[in-house]
Amino acid sequence: MKQAIILAAGEGQRLKPFTVTRPKAMISIADKPILQFIIESLAKVGIRNIVLVVGYRKEQVYDYFSSGEKFGVNITYVTQKQQLGTAHALIQAKDIVENEFLVLPGDNLIEASTIAEFTEVKPTAVLAKRVEDPLRYGVVSTQRGKVSSIIEKPKEAGSNLVNTGIYAFTKEVFDHMENVLDIPDVLNNMLQDGHSIKAVETAGTWLDVVYPWDVISLNSAILQNIDTGLGGTIEDGVIVKGKVVVGEGTVVRAGSCIYGPVVIGKGCDIGPMVCVMPSTSIGDNVVMASFTQVKNSVIGDDVNIGPGCFISDSAIDKGCLIQGRFTAFSGPSNVRINDESRLVNVGVIMGEDCKIESSVTAQPGVIVGNYCQVQHMKLINTPLPDRSMVI
Repeated sequence: MKQAIILAAGEGQRLKPFTVTRPKAMISIADKPILQFIIESLAKVGIRNIVLVVGYRKEQVYDYFSSGEKFGVNITYVTQKQQLGTAHALIQAKDIVENEFLVLPGDNLIEASTIAEFTEVKPTAVLAKRVEDPLRYGVVSTQRGKVSSIIEKPKEAGSNLVNTGIYAFTKEVFDHMENVLDIPDVLNNMLQDGHSIKAVETAGTWLDVVYPWDVISLNSAILQNIDTGLGGTIEDGVIVKGKVVVGEGTVVRAGSCIYGPVVIGKGCDIGPMVCVMPSTSIGDNVVMASFTQVKNSVIGDDVNIGPGCFISDSAIDKGCLIQGRFTAFSGPSNVRINDESRLVNVGVIMGEDCKIESSVTAQPGVIVGNYCQVQHMKLINTPLPDRSMVI
């Protein structure tokens, strides 16, 4: 199998505030868009003919990936003008697919080795994985290695085996798409018509990004496999332990400690006397002032963090200006996204271009929208919509 169709048209309503300004496949983790990890995994296993189905804010995908040459692949783009479902997205590529092809979501992390194993399976096949919370996904029922049904987000799960959204198809799949919008419905149609669909279970890494805090767990998983690379300038008196990547033009100043796995991007100014703890990603052109500690967090590009801050289990989007003594403690919190409520252990989720003045504290699980402003010495204890002002 030499062709892959990546479905990257979606907005990601449950991933706000991060998807207000970008498609969910372009959310940056460990200093790369999620979509880049997928394309690199495909290239590693020799799949270089890639079709990207794009839609919401598609220009960002074009601008970043272009023809795919710098990633060792050849990318063809097709557009899903209305994001109506995964089957509707796939059918946009009907005229350019080969007889056999893979389909992958553009917002999942999957290891190259897992893809390599799956390419050995003849279509039609579904890649499935056992998870702790199957009610978030489509639950796959099987008999003797064959799919018997897929039930999307059931109220009760008879199994913890779920659909990863990764498929091996032939062109025959398009014959079963009439009057349905999502691929699991297409598969159920095929089963009703007597087709056999293999269920291929993987034990490899597969992580889905559904909610904003998933960015933090996905970041931690990616960082476990980084290779050390110390660019820039590491001043005398800096402690570096574990796997650490420091980008070109970055300065890590004296008295700072970095405990990997950690990625720090290009052109950053870190320290002095800063502590970066494990499972933290810091984007490009970030300034982090003295006596600040960050752990298990994702910090976007062009963020400026003042002195004496403590940030844990948090995700802070690009362009934020955070003055001194900001505190984002982590803890269990019931976080509401649309009509769903989830108990998660998380710090603050902050959108882009926020301005946080000195001595502000954010309670665990607070979601701060894009372009918000919070004056000094305030407690953020409720969600803030985009462009909120706390005075």
